[in-house]
Amino acid sequence: MTRRLLIRATGTAQPGQLAGLGKALAVSGARLLDINQSVTFGIVSLEALVGLDADAEIERTLNQAGSNLGLDIQAIQISAEDYQRWSAQASQPRLILTLLAPRLPAGILAEVGALTAAHGLTVELIHRLSGREPLDGEAPAHGACVECWLRGEEVDLEALREKALALGAMHGVDIAIQEDSIWRRHRRLICFDMDSTLIQAEVIDELARRHGVYDEVAAITERAMRGELDFQQSFRARMAMLEGLDEAVLAEIADHLELMPGVERLMHHLKRLGYRTVILSGGFTYFARYLQEKLGFDEIHANELVIEGGRVTGEVREPIIDAPRKAKLLKSITEREGLCLEQTIAVGDGANDLKMLATAGLGIAYRAKPLVRRQARQSISTLGLDAVLYLIGYRQGDLQE
Repeated sequence: MTRRLLIRATGTAQPGQLAGLGKALAVSGARLLDINQSVTFGIVSLEALVGLDADAEIERTLNQAGSNLGLDIQAIQISAEDYQRWSAQASQPRLILTLLAPRLPAGILAEVGALTAAHGLTVELIHRLSGREPLDGEAPAHGACVECWLRGEEVDLEALREKALALGAMHGVDIAIQEDSIWRRHRRLICFDMDSTLIQAEVIDELARRHGVYDEVAAITERAMRGELDFQQSFRARMAMLEGLDEAVLAEIADHLELMPGVERLMHHLKRLGYRTVILSGGFTYFARYLQEKLGFDEIHANELVIEGGRVTGEVREPIIDAPRKAKLLKSITEREGLCLEQTIAVGDGANDLKMLATAGLGIAYRAKPLVRRQARQSISTLGLDAVLYLIGYRQGDLQE
């Protein structure tokens, strides 16, 4: 008959402790079933689940080892029922809950703990992805991010996400919940909307401002972004108002485009990590090409303005890049690159992006309207665009060069 023990060792971390504890277990004839170790501020915590013959002696050997190694060691008997429950839980799907904010308030842990417990989820592991907070009290350079691994029985994921969205809004924290899979850190294609996602402007509004029709165009843009108007219809109406705009204005606007915070850092690392990067925009190719040259996007798909005699005609070439077209392009690029949709990421901010976000393996609403945040599976509003790296699962330390 087999006996199962949970060996828990804590103390000041020092070299040789794992070797010493391993020898003590080997002498007792223990079989290693599971192990976990972490060190925080010089304090080591090691837990090992072992199996051994019913009549094997181990407690005295462990106490002697603990005394020699500077460790407090406990041996906790695990019943057959508890072991079976643990084994069954290990086979359940894992969820990844990510907390992101400039700084994380301590109270959010209690709230998240209560939320996950209410849905029958156990927190398996919590670790920090972001860098340490500086000693001068400044916020971490790229924000704070903590990742929690959760397991439990089948859960209503949509209800959990809805409650997490409301909880995050109360505390000024983004809470993302995604299903873990082998694809999470093996995505290879990322597609971005452009206006109000990569750049801090809606270019069509800026063109309208220069042409003296800003108020009329901005009102239509806002309604379209909220999903109140059909995109193609609203797009044509706005374009018609730009008829006669001088082509020179396009270059002036391109030279003064403000990038979203974190875009350059995100693109730098995506290229290092081997991602194919694409702009899928309902904006204009003129500005998408500008970003391609500046940031190194692999390809762009946007609307092409018709210009005649140095003036905008108020028309664009077909086909118009609308919501269905974005989703279709995402699928076709995925197939062309020999990938599966689980390996794709899409990032956008408007209702015109929702089909694309739903199609991608990881769809992220970035600084989006409330309607889009509610409907997208994930959203980021508190940090720069480079926070996408946290949702993929990269630690800040992983990205150091």
